[in-house]
Amino acid sequence: MHDLKRTLWYLKKIPLLAELGPEVMARLAERVEMKEVRRRDVVYLPGDPGRSLFFVNGGRIKVSKVTRDGKALTLAYCGPSDIFGETCLVDGGPRSEMAEAVENAMLTEIERGDFDRLLSANAVLGAQMTKVMVMRRRDLENKVEALVFRDVTSKLAELLVKLAGEYGVDDARGTLVALKITHQELANLIGSTRETVSLTLSTFKRKRYIVTEGRKVIVSDSDGLRALF
Repeated sequence: MHDLKRTLWYLKKIPLLAELGPEVMARLAERVEMKEVRRRDVVYLPGDPGRSLFFVNGGRIKVSKVTRDGKALTLAYCGPSDIFGETCLVDGGPRSEMAEAVENAMLTEIERGDFDRLLSANAVLGAQMTKVMVMRRRDLENKVEALVFRDVTSKLAELLVKLAGEYGVDDARGTLVALKITHQELANLIGSTRETVSLTLSTFKRKRYIVTEGRKVIVSDSDGLRALF
């Protein structure tokens, strides 16, 4: 039996669920499952049943498409309060993507049927979920457009500026991206190869747009990067 008080505390921290009210939240706390996952643990794989959706309470989850020959395209990184696996609400079919932990994470798992009932009974939650789904659709459309029409220099420059905005920490040399990320992960995010990303980063360093320190990146000329996309 899980700790209901602890579960309720985590649920109240999720903005999407904040308007449900104390009675509904208390019932939900009895139904959900809290999961701790370690870095590199797989939450689900393509083909797994789509029976539930997840909220991230802490840590970070990567959602990606993986081909049979091992190539990967990162669709999204999900951090605290983010939802993932929500496509199960559409038809409950098998997963088409993979979700794995890139940091130790705490997750709230909600069965599809339970969440469907919440949506039916709460118009505000339904409207908010619609916004989430539309934003995800828009992000995917933008990603497809970038993959088809833009070169690696443009996509990587935009990604670095975006990461600096989301994870940036002030540094004497510019903005430190406080996120350890490999060249392969950068490549997966923009649909490129590790070799091409490494060469492009070297060009950015030579032009003094960025400074690198191991796996860390410092954006030292964001205006210069913005001019590339």
